Amino acid sequence: MSKADKKRGLLLVYTGDGKGKTTAALGLAVRATGRGKRVLMIQFIKSPERTYGEKIVFDRLGIEMRQMGVGFTWTKTPEEHRSALKEAWSFAREKVLGGEYDVVILDELNNALAIDRFPINDVLPLADVLETLRNRPRHVHLVITGRNAQPQIVKMADLVTEMKAVKHYYDEGIPAVLGVEY
Repeated sequence: MSKADKKRGLLLVYTGDGKGKTTAALGLAVRATGRGKRVLMIQFIKSPERTYGEKIVFDRLGIEMRQMGVGFTWTKTPEEHRSALKEAWSFAREKVLGGEYDVVILDELNNALAIDRFPINDVLPLADVLETLRNRPRHVHLVITGRNAQPQIVKMADLVTEMKAVKHYYDEGIPAVLGVEY
């Protein structure tokens, strides 16, 4: 491997139906920050109107996080989601291509790209996402999380980890747990 290849930014994808995709990205963000890397995490679904543990600790650690969503697709109108997705993608594209960050995490981008309850291709075009991934500055590592990763993104990725649900306490009626899910 050449020295240039060692400095090439990687495309990492955490996908699947199991728990741990965002958590894996959070761990990577902490590790990269510990090594002096500039990290930005953009959350496409989570809303700044709710409090999440990762946002609290990232603020303490000085890791930039932008929560740009409006929540789950069934909690707001399609137009509210479409507007939030358009703004989040515009911001994400600018930050990825700008090269200011060493690591950019696009949390739940896979979920956003897989929305089929209303049209999204005009506000979050897959072709534009793929072009941005291809044309990012050479040093930028990208992490994309969420279920249902697009096949084109999987093919382009340097690493794809699929989280598989084997057993989950939700199935026993235990709701989301403070400090574990949020």
